[in-house]
Amino acid sequence: MLKQRIITALILLAILLPALFYPAPGPFALVAMVLIGAGAWEWGRLNACAQAGSLLLGLTCVVLCMVSWRLDWPDRRMPLLWTIAGGAWVLGGALLLRRGVAGWPLIPRSVRLMGGLVALWLAWLAVVQARVVGINFLLSILALVWVADISAYFAGRALGGKFTRGKLAPAISPGKSWEGVWGGMAGVLALASVWVWADATSQAVVPSFYGRLSLHGGWLLPIAVLFMAAMSVVGDLVESLIKRSAGVKDSSGLLPGHGGILDRVDALLPTLPLAMMLVSLGQS
Repeated sequence: MLKQRIITALILLAILLPALFYPAPGPFALVAMVLIGAGAWEWGRLNACAQAGSLLLGLTCVVLCMVSWRLDWPDRRMPLLWTIAGGAWVLGGALLLRRGVAGWPLIPRSVRLMGGLVALWLAWLAVVQARVVGINFLLSILALVWVADISAYFAGRALGGKFTRGKLAPAISPGKSWEGVWGGMAGVLALASVWVWADATSQAVVPSFYGRLSLHGGWLLPIAVLFMAAMSVVGDLVESLIKRSAGVKDSSGLLPGHGGILDRVDALLPTLPLAMMLVSLGQS
């Protein structure tokens, strides 16, 4: 299993890194579109669509991305869109977690399919907009999710259950602890501090996500990164809830050793639009 995971990761890096660091954002946008389209196909399968229906959902997502690209939306500031998307994730995520696994099948399938399609399309638009802003900016957002996840994993293993008796969401993801959440938040605060220092030291032409937030006073940065870390947990839990309702362990087997696309991007689905929202609000 470990060998399989490493091979898959190396193949993905061989595709993603050249696209990411290419001088123009086009190749990265194309790779991201293929991955998001595959995620939409997985979404159809998780919601009991037949193969043809799942493929149609994936194709529809790709078409939405292509139309947005054609209209030059990745190059435009869209504060209203990101505010609506961010608010929908906060309210929708809270509602889904409150209703739990049993509440998911009660939502009409058409609503579930449309909601997932829009969430995936918005994630594509956000990640491409972030790449248009700059590689440093995009990587700082992605790193927040990675560091939150890694810090939560190690904090949960070392401290889980030592300070709180109850689990974070035992009916959805029994392995997650509150200590893990706190560890993840500590990790992103440290990451933000280091990245702001690195921006200032290197005099970065394109400031990171943290550097942009730090320009608006010392209070905004820690609140924003803690909020983002919390929402990355929400994205993870929402996907776990949906998989548990569907009775599957992984969203698919597209990435041997890693599961599916949605298993890799679940925490990014809310955080990417929210990052663009926070930056847009900071610029207004």
